[in-house]
Amino acid sequence: MKYVLVTGGVVSGLGKGVTASSIGLVLKACGLRVTSIKIDPYLNMDAGTMSPFEHGEVFVLDDSGEVDLDLGNYERFLDITLTRENNITAGKIYQSVLEKERRGDYLGKTVQVVPHISDAIKNHIESVATIPMDGQEGPADVCVIELGGTVGDIESMPFIEALRQLSFSVGPDNFCLIHVSLIPVLGVVGEQKTKPTQLSVRELRALGLTPHLLACRSAQPILDNTKEKLSQFCHVPVCNILNIHDVPNIWHIPLLLTNQNAHHSILKQLNLVRIATAPDLRDWTNMAATYDNLTNSVKIAMVGKYVGLTDSYLSVVKALLHACVACSLKPSIDWIAATDLEDESSKLKPEAHAAAWETLRKASCVLVPGGFGDRGVKGMILAAKYARENKVPYLGICLGMQISVIEFAGSVLGWEKANSTEFDDGTLYPVVIFMPEGSKTHMGSTMRLGSRRTVFQTADCITKRMYHNSEYVDERHRHRYEVNSEFIETFEEAGLKFVGKDETGKRMEILELPSHPFYVGVQFHPEFKSRPRRPSPVFLGFILAATGQLDLYLEKQINGS
Repeated sequence: MKYVLVTGGVVSGLGKGVTASSIGLVLKACGLRVTSIKIDPYLNMDAGTMSPFEHGEVFVLDDSGEVDLDLGNYERFLDITLTRENNITAGKIYQSVLEKERRGDYLGKTVQVVPHISDAIKNHIESVATIPMDGQEGPADVCVIELGGTVGDIESMPFIEALRQLSFSVGPDNFCLIHVSLIPVLGVVGEQKTKPTQLSVRELRALGLTPHLLACRSAQPILDNTKEKLSQFCHVPVCNILNIHDVPNIWHIPLLLTNQNAHHSILKQLNLVRIATAPDLRDWTNMAATYDNLTNSVKIAMVGKYVGLTDSYLSVVKALLHACVACSLKPSIDWIAATDLEDESSKLKPEAHAAAWETLRKASCVLVPGGFGDRGVKGMILAAKYARENKVPYLGICLGMQISVIEFAGSVLGWEKANSTEFDDGTLYPVVIFMPEGSKTHMGSTMRLGSRRTVFQTADCITKRMYHNSEYVDERHRHRYEVNSEFIETFEEAGLKFVGKDETGKRMEILELPSHPFYVGVQFHPEFKSRPRRPSPVFLGFILAATGQLDLYLEKQINGS
């Protein structure tokens, strides 16, 4: 197994995840099979209980793993299906070691960070790296490992030590270290400063790891004399100093790396030059160029709880991008804080309230994504009502589907007190209820998670046709509340149809309003399986409806054209 380790220095948020994904894509384009591992040094067992404001979205995998959002980048770039084991956290490692200690596996020895924690990290990496993630037989050729955080963080020290030991045990021909760092420009001087990177590399070398390549982040392309200075003080050849400057969209990053012969430097270090082929990125190049040349856009109102940090909805944003590009459009997302739409906001923040409603009315479509807790729920209900009454295409995901049920119950059925038991435990009309198998005392991994099957109940619905008339679809879930099946008959008599259910027929998965051009709610998260060249059918239908192209698209599908 060949390993490519991506570390970060100077500051966090440099784009290590995109860099690691791009490196994996370039190596895959060279004919190699690639897998990925993300190391998060925090003590949480997984990302499942972390606030979106704290850590961005929680990405959900087929096997029900709740993982770091960077694994979403890996899946989208490499078109592979990862498992929860591909996300290593300090919590997982320490728990496994402590469980062994309790069982007496260490035979009375003093359990220490070195060698016990470091060995557990190495063993986990080596075992996961051999698991094929691309559907083929046998292990991959290269495993790209991203070490979260910044070199020098206290919590990452055991991982640095384990990776140092791994590099020594596998040998220099099987290990390549790429260090991502920042080249800032001081406003007053206007000079590209290399000192932060020098110090970051010095710290990395002091910990026993020497970078083979530098990936330098900057706003503008770095100058030749900057590269020469970095080479001199960081002991990295000039040809191995890569510049990842700001680009119009992240699809350019693999192309940027290829243009600087990053693949050749990596293949040379890993002794794979004779095995690999020249990188074939024609399709990726066309995709990036297509996006750059798009001139028309579609306005999408995103009404959510966590709009202050767009990474909270990263996969939704990417799914919208994939769908828009497939329709030759650029997404123009207008972020609306759900609380700003609420009546109370008109008194407390009248300007924000007026601006939010103006933005909503100008949008071509409305999307209400997932979330937890009651903050902003009233605003989401108002957004769903506006979309339903004004025939504006609406897509509700997870909580967004439940919101559309609550709104319909209150506005159409006249059940003014209808609500979810998540927000009102004593509601007279509990149209959304807590799932019986869930836990109200433990939050981690107690939801309905992972890939679950949805069976279509009728052939005459938009979502089934968007899924190419499949009898069922497997999508990823993450929820602990569901639509109350006791009210389904009443809803359907009033016109709200539940066209997709689980295999038991008791759980509502997809709803549609046939009298509306596109009013769809899904209990699952279709964004997690969307890919650049294979947009999610739900998102594609949403964008087609927003631009008046849905009927023509479905008609062509019937005619087989």
